[in-house]
Amino acid sequence: MTEKEKMFAGKIYNPFCENMPEERRKAHELCQKYNSIPETDAKSRESILKELMPNHKEGVYLQGPIQFDFGTHITMGRNSYANFNFCVLDENKVTIGDNVFIGPNCSLLTPIHPLCYEDRNIFHCEKTNANINIEYSAPIVIEDNCWSFFDI
Repeated sequence: MTEKEKMFAGKIYNPFCENMPEERRKAHELCQKYNSIPETDAKSRESILKELMPNHKEGVYLQGPIQFDFGTHITMGRNSYANFNFCVLDENKVTIGDNVFIGPNCSLLTPIHPLCYEDRNIFHCEKTNANINIEYSAPIVIEDNCWSFFDI
């Protein structure tokens, strides 16, 4: 089982292998670009969203600023809206239905870090010759017509 397969299966995985750091870095850069574009430039914003969050439907509006870890693990339904400071740590699948309103300062957080410090602390991985930490994740589903105004 690959580390990505473990990640989506809710098993302990290494978030620093299989190009995951590069994918996160790319998403972070796209978020910065999106955040720098004026709201009046809908065409440029949509162009970035197509690359950052390709699984979004028509009518999605993200006020900005936004911050995603991958973006590609997020599905957002028709006519859904997220207010200021929308943060999604999408280490697992995040599914947002149609006509969902997300209030300001909302965070959707899929990563789960081990509770025991012995498992949570950074350690040296001989395989990658890097210092890493391990984690697991769980999916988030927000169904159609919901209004979310707190951190999940």
